[in-house]
Amino acid sequence: MLRNVLLALIALVIAVGGGTLSAWYAVNRFDGFGALTVGQWTGHPEAGTPLSDPYAKARAAREGAFPLGSAEGLAFYAYDDNQGQALDRRCSYKIEGNSPNSRFWTLYAADRSLIALDPGKDRLPALHSRQIFRQENGRFVVLVSPKAQPGNWLATMGAGRMVLVMTLYDTPVGSNSGLVDMTFPAVTRISCDG
Repeated sequence: MLRNVLLALIALVIAVGGGTLSAWYAVNRFDGFGALTVGQWTGHPEAGTPLSDPYAKARAAREGAFPLGSAEGLAFYAYDDNQGQALDRRCSYKIEGNSPNSRFWTLYAADRSLIALDPGKDRLPALHSRQIFRQENGRFVVLVSPKAQPGNWLATMGAGRMVLVMTLYDTPVGSNSGLVDMTFPAVTRISCDG
């Protein structure tokens, strides 16, 4: 009798603990279904639509996020540089390449909860496609760094991991046509103070 009770308690602990851990993982760490990855950038085209998976809906509700609809735009996230190392606020990065297919885009640095980082007094918290300097061939370079940089500079402060968020507005990237040539800029680590 005591053996049966003990086995039932062990099964209950495993069920409740496993269920809690899997729910935590699904809401906090799981990228979700239907993720679109281009180079280092990952987006979720179905976020904000009725086709969004339940984990994405739970994550958006928990974070208080208000994802754009498929006709409005699409956010892409870069968590790592081109060597696979996590982005760090103390390091300097170069974002270089062509503009993604969109009418307008914004770029900012955020913490792991996707809350925009405070760049400090008198510094721009974000850049957008109509304010950056471009090369003759249309390519651009944005320097993300805690230290002042010439040209297109996105300032960061503090220590810890960060995420680069590029939001594309009025873009065909999330469509199912398959006719869109997706080009996203590469994120390369230049130096690191930490």
